[in-house]
Amino acid sequence: MKTLNVEVGADGIALITINDPDRSVNVVTAEWIDEMFQAIDQVGSDDNIKGVILTSGKPAFMAGADLKFFLSQMEDNMSLDDALAFSQRATEMHRRMETGGKPWVAAINGYALGGGYELCLACHRRIIVDDPKANVGLPEANVGLLAGSGGTQRLPRIVGIENSLPLVVEGKTKKPDEALKLGMVDEVVPADKLIDAARAWLATDPDPVRVWDKKGYQPPEGIGLLNPKISATYTMWVARIQNKTMRNYPAPIANLDAIFEGMVMPFDKALAYESKRFAQLVTSPEARNIIRTSFVNKGLADKLIRRPEGYDKYDVRKVGVLGAGLMGSGIAHVSAKAGIDVVLLDNTIEQAEKGKNYSEKVLNKAIDKGRSTREKADALLARITPTVDYADLEGCDLIIEAVFEDIGIKGEVTKKAEGVIPEGAIYASNTSTLPITELAKASKRPDRFIGLHFFSPVERMPLIEVISGKDTSEETLAQALDYVGKVRMTPVLVNDSRGFYTSRVFQTFIHEGMKMLEEGVEPALIENAAKMVGMPIGPLALTDELTVGLPWKIVQQSIEAEGDKYTLPCAYNVMKTMVEDVKRNGRRDGGGFYDYPEAGGKHIWPGLRDLYPVADEQPDAAEIGKRYLYIQALETARCLEEGVLTAAMDGDLGAILGWGFPTYTGGTLSFIDTVGIQPFVAECQSMTESYGERFKPSEWLLERAKRNEPFYAVE
Repeated sequence: MKTLNVEVGADGIALITINDPDRSVNVVTAEWIDEMFQAIDQVGSDDNIKGVILTSGKPAFMAGADLKFFLSQMEDNMSLDDALAFSQRATEMHRRMETGGKPWVAAINGYALGGGYELCLACHRRIIVDDPKANVGLPEANVGLLAGSGGTQRLPRIVGIENSLPLVVEGKTKKPDEALKLGMVDEVVPADKLIDAARAWLATDPDPVRVWDKKGYQPPEGIGLLNPKISATYTMWVARIQNKTMRNYPAPIANLDAIFEGMVMPFDKALAYESKRFAQLVTSPEARNIIRTSFVNKGLADKLIRRPEGYDKYDVRKVGVLGAGLMGSGIAHVSAKAGIDVVLLDNTIEQAEKGKNYSEKVLNKAIDKGRSTREKADALLARITPTVDYADLEGCDLIIEAVFEDIGIKGEVTKKAEGVIPEGAIYASNTSTLPITELAKASKRPDRFIGLHFFSPVERMPLIEVISGKDTSEETLAQALDYVGKVRMTPVLVNDSRGFYTSRVFQTFIHEGMKMLEEGVEPALIENAAKMVGMPIGPLALTDELTVGLPWKIVQQSIEAEGDKYTLPCAYNVMKTMVEDVKRNGRRDGGGFYDYPEAGGKHIWPGLRDLYPVADEQPDAAEIGKRYLYIQALETARCLEEGVLTAAMDGDLGAILGWGFPTYTGGTLSFIDTVGIQPFVAECQSMTESYGERFKPSEWLLERAKRNEPFYAVE
């Protein structure tokens, strides 16, 4: 067999080792399931075999299903019947294991997740290695699915309903010690004792009949709503899911339902019900969108799939960060964490030291939470050198400028830094809006000038927008991506324009919210409708955090640069009023659209009603939410049309990772595909009549709709 090795010892113990030669990690595939059936039949038909140890020949035990396979099936319009058959086949395989009359023990030598942990649950005992890298769980809900081969039924019967709900519904995973306490595993042993512990248990002649297969079995807490405590638990979880998902994500409620229904059914009927729920989810657009963007395409981006070919890998060993503010401090931290020496430069040594102290605060929190050690923290801090002297930049492979958003100031530091750094060094700007080509005019070598736009807080935001200017060379792009890979962040590739991609599209969201305020929409409705469609925060609250002055300044810079060619945003009047008339610039300045009492919390500023009286008739929340999603998706399509974006995956990753566009949509362009490009365009035309020209689809998009051409081509 290709994916399995079966060895039968003189003691009558069969050792089955999973080791797929085509993959670095074992995953659930149709081929593996077929071979498992063969191994199970071999075990069952050989009277000399007394028990089975199941382990892995790789550092990890086993992951779940092959998501790339599922995505290919989803994009090929996988039918309910096909999805159901896949689940039932795996379910039958597990049932043959546990009902074959011989005990199986899982010797878990690394992480076992999803289908890998379901395999362990089907074994009669689970023993895991004592290793912090090992963990177990059913994270399927996080990819829009559920554990479709018995996971939602075995785990609650083993650990109890209440313990299982966070594990199944929220996809939480557990380290060995936690898993042991919950009953997810039965033993935790040192690595060199793992197989011996499995043999020792089999030597006790264990009962091979699972408790749920014995006559008269009643699952713990398994009388459903007749148990008042469990009734209350289910009720609270329904509310919890509603609050967290706003009904946009079907997987959590489907997982809860599988447990609720399954725990009052005979075990095999419960498994059949689970398979039906699995099939419904795996054929849903939400699962397809989440898997494609958040896992498959993110994985490709992390592997630098868009890196230009033909250039040697560029190893950044020393980076100079210009500006020790919040962004510069974060950039210094993630660089040092990747083992890169950092020169952190600012106007005063006090400010530069403050930037280094930012890393110390981040590290102290990590130590307090057990995620780091003092030794590791000290080593990271030792790699950051605060300075005010440009001469210290000598020998830097990369400069990342993160000073004030002013072309003049940025130009000055560019010239000073280039007077010191090597000819071959890369110079990158962290600007969020200023055109790279314009900034590169201050450089002696514009071919080595690029944009690396980080997001705040840098150590928690995994995205970097990599922006090529007009003169940026392919080699510079390739080498900049090597740095992104080294700091373990996700790149999206963007061509130069004002606002680039993320800042440009993100602004349409906050502008739309401010425009609604001018239209007389109730402020609370403006905010709550955004959260109802999956945005993490309302546009008014978000603008307060940014300050109203930031988008206002961007508008002023655009007017100065483009003159009459620039189209004023729909929120121009509201921003002007807030900044220049009432002088409420946001939270940082004491208040904006919200008030921020000294006692804490926040509430809508009462004065908004005087500035913008609330209309007697209010729009439906769903209509407001649609405006938010459509305007962002439409602007993304414009970016693709103009060549600011060159790949749909960059647009979707940037939307989800950059500003929190809802994950269930798959991103702004996946959202259009999910709606359907023809109905999307038709709706935009209708919204143009209702809300203005900003919703008008371009001729390019209209032609694409006529061809019914999606952004993700069906192979």
